[in-house]
Amino acid sequence: MNTTHTDTPTVRLKNAWKSTHPWIFQRLVEKPATRPKSGQIVEVVGVDGEWIGRGFYNGHSRIALRMLENDPNVAVDADWFARKIAAAVSLRRDVLRLDEVSDAWRVVHSEGDGISGLVVDRYADLLVLEFFSAGAFRHREWIQAALREQFPGCRFHMFADEHVQKQESFDFRGTQAPEPSVITEYGVRFRADPAGAHKTGFFADQRENREWLSRQVSGKRVLDLCCNTGGFAVYAKARGGAEEVVGVDIDADVLAIAKGNAKLNHAQIKFVQADIFPWLRDAGNAGERFDVVILDPAKMTRDREQVIPALKKYLDMNKLAMSVVKPGGLFATFSCTGLVSEDQFLDMLRRAAFYSNRTVQVLKVAGAGADHPWLAQVQESRYLKAVFCRVLD
Repeated sequence: MNTTHTDTPTVRLKNAWKSTHPWIFQRLVEKPATRPKSGQIVEVVGVDGEWIGRGFYNGHSRIALRMLENDPNVAVDADWFARKIAAAVSLRRDVLRLDEVSDAWRVVHSEGDGISGLVVDRYADLLVLEFFSAGAFRHREWIQAALREQFPGCRFHMFADEHVQKQESFDFRGTQAPEPSVITEYGVRFRADPAGAHKTGFFADQRENREWLSRQVSGKRVLDLCCNTGGFAVYAKARGGAEEVVGVDIDADVLAIAKGNAKLNHAQIKFVQADIFPWLRDAGNAGERFDVVILDPAKMTRDREQVIPALKKYLDMNKLAMSVVKPGGLFATFSCTGLVSEDQFLDMLRRAAFYSNRTVQVLKVAGAGADHPWLAQVQESRYLKAVFCRVLD
C-alpha cells in the first residue's frame, strides 16, 4: 500500500526511531534535497524507508518534526483539525462539564490535545490563539474554521511570543487588540483582556485552585502576593468571605485590571503596587501577620541554564512569604516555570521552611485544571505546580 501523498514532501530520519514523544530533533533528521516550507505537513519515513507518520516540519527549529498522525490511512488536512478540535471541546464540555462552572477554559492544550504548538483559550465569545510552532501558525485558517464550528459567532485574537517566532522562524505581528470579555467562574466575574496585562487575557489554569482556596478563607486576613489581575484576591473576598484582603504586585497595569475585577464583584480589596521583597521585609519587621498567604509569581525562566538561579529566587521569596504567615495559617505557593520540576519545587519549599525555622505541613499538591491535559510521554506540557500547606508554628 502506498501510504504517502504524492503532493506531500517526505522527510527521512537518520537513526532508528521508537519513541512515542511527538518531537523529533534536528540532529535525527536528514536534510531533504528540497527543503519543505516552515510548518509544512510532511510524510516521515525511518532510516530503513519504512513509513512512520505525518507531522509539521521545520528545518529552522531545534524541533525539526512535530508528529501529528501515525495512521497511514488518515490524512492531516482541514477535516483532521476539525476532528481534533471537536474531540478537545468534547473533553471540556461533555466529560469535564466545564460550562457548568465557567465560560472561560482552555480549549486546546498543545500536545495534550494532539496539536503540537497550539494553545487556545476561551473567554466567553472570545477565542485567543497562541502559536508555539510554525506548523500551527501555518495552518491557522484550518484551525479557525474548526473552532468556528464549535463556537459559532466567536471572535478571534491571535499572537505568538517573539522568542517563539525567533526559534520557529516565522513572522507574525498578531491580530488587532480585541474588546475585552467579561467571564464568569464559579459565580465570580473577571475582565479578560488579551491586549492588556496578561498575554492571553486571564489565567484559567488556576480556576480549581482559586475555588479550593476560597473555601478556606472565611473571616480571615488574606495576602495575595504577585496578585496579577486579582484572581485569588477577588475569589477570597467575593466567594470566600474573607474579612480583609491585600493584593501586592509590581505592575501598575495589572493592578488597574485587578481593581476593576474587584469592582465587578463589589469586593473591597486593598491593592498595593510594590516589589514583594522590600514590601515583605517591611511587613515582617512591622509584625504584620496573615491567616492566609498566596504566592503566585510569574514564570522565572525559559532557559535550562537559569534553573538554579530561578530556584534561588523561589527560595528567597518563599522564605519571606512564610515570615508573614500566622502560626497555624495557610500558605499557598505556586510555580509556573515548566523547567522547574515538582520535586525541585517541593525541595525548595523544604529548604525555605528550614531557613525560616517554620514547620510546614503540606495539605495538597496540585497543578493546572483538567482542561490543561498532558500526555504521560510528554511531560513538557505540564508546567504549573501548586502546593497548599499550613505553617504550624
